[in-house]
Amino acid sequence: MNLPSDSRFVVVGAGIHGLSTAYHLAKELSARGAGSGADIVVLDKTSPGSGASGIACGVVRNNYFQPAMSELMQACVEVWESDPGAYHYNPVGYVALGAAIQEPDLIATYERQEQIGYRSELIVGAAEVDAHMKSLFPDWRAQGVTVCLHEHRGGFAFNMASVLGLVEKCESEGVAILSGVEVDGLESGADGTVTAVLTNRGRIGLGEQLVLAPGPWAKQFWGMLGLPMTIDVRTPSGEVVRDRPMWTYWNLQEGEIGIDPLEFATSDGGAPPVIHLDTDAPLYTDDGKLVTDELWGIYFKRDRHGVQGGAAPLVVPDDVELDPYPQTTNVDPEFADMWCAALSHAMSRFEGCRPLYANARSGGVGAFTADNFPVFDYLRPNVYGVLDSNHGYKMIGVGREVAKVLVGEHSSLLYPFRFERFATGDLHPVSHSPYPWS
Repeated sequence: MNLPSDSRFVVVGAGIHGLSTAYHLAKELSARGAGSGADIVVLDKTSPGSGASGIACGVVRNNYFQPAMSELMQACVEVWESDPGAYHYNPVGYVALGAAIQEPDLIATYERQEQIGYRSELIVGAAEVDAHMKSLFPDWRAQGVTVCLHEHRGGFAFNMASVLGLVEKCESEGVAILSGVEVDGLESGADGTVTAVLTNRGRIGLGEQLVLAPGPWAKQFWGMLGLPMTIDVRTPSGEVVRDRPMWTYWNLQEGEIGIDPLEFATSDGGAPPVIHLDTDAPLYTDDGKLVTDELWGIYFKRDRHGVQGGAAPLVVPDDVELDPYPQTTNVDPEFADMWCAALSHAMSRFEGCRPLYANARSGGVGAFTADNFPVFDYLRPNVYGVLDSNHGYKMIGVGREVAKVLVGEHSSLLYPFRFERFATGDLHPVSHSPYPWS
């Protein structure tokens, strides 16, 4: 398709956020008799799913200590559940296991899930948790675990398959998706509104609104809008932390072991839930080498060709090269030893799995905000930013909420993620998780 000379709505980024926004906006316009998908064009400098969404591990969960994240994730799970076939979604559930220091966090998360009607089960006590896990996996043997939050919703989806499912949904509504179109700049009016999008293939006049859903390239578009690269952050106590970097980069640590996926099954032969294990028990490799004696964590799930998962991410330099994406995957050379040792620590069936480790194209670099949580907000009078701090893939429902905002509604689910929170001190609470986003 040729580049249009103008478009009412332009969406930049054909990952989960951009495609979900375009699809749900098309539905909103049609339902209101206010337009259709033909009013929307999605631009991607490569192709749909060529960024973080296409290599995501695909875990869908609601294990968030932050109330706003928990409520928003419930809405996202509803979208996954609305068409599991098209989204290639597997509703197998999600099990979060933690050490004693994490008990208050997981108990609070469970109580919040009960309040909002999100179906889950809480188990407290080392013996009780061990019995629960052994009922699922008789060879369960993890130590140092005293609390378990078993979400009976959630699970995982297959990354590129779900992206292509969203592409089909967009195209069925008449949305145009253009690949190989890179945004080089923006034309602005005197009032700060963006009047045109400048690309490597020409100029697109902007009729109404621009949506930026650039994934790891958030910092690039932030700069294009002339927004500050460092900000002052007011904490909930009232203290102001000066000159915090607005954007930092983290590299996800993910990989897989090449075993028959059916070897990872529950005791009745069923599909296993996604497992997230945090513990402060010392971690040793199968040959007895100490990996760590501090709090550590991993997550893992059944995949098409084996078992896939990861561990806590690593900070990478601000000048990291993002193109071609991903430039770096599993940058820690010790990750494979750690992750395979942790799998073995969890279940005896994974003992000796280190030779089966495959350095798969998974994870990649993500852009994180000053508090490691997303910014969903207007950045200019007619420019809405979906800037996600690497929660992106699982948050398919954000597009549904953004679409409501674009047609003039208020979204209480997106409000806590406004950029203003850094100035007002309305930051999200921090848990005891070793992950920066939980």
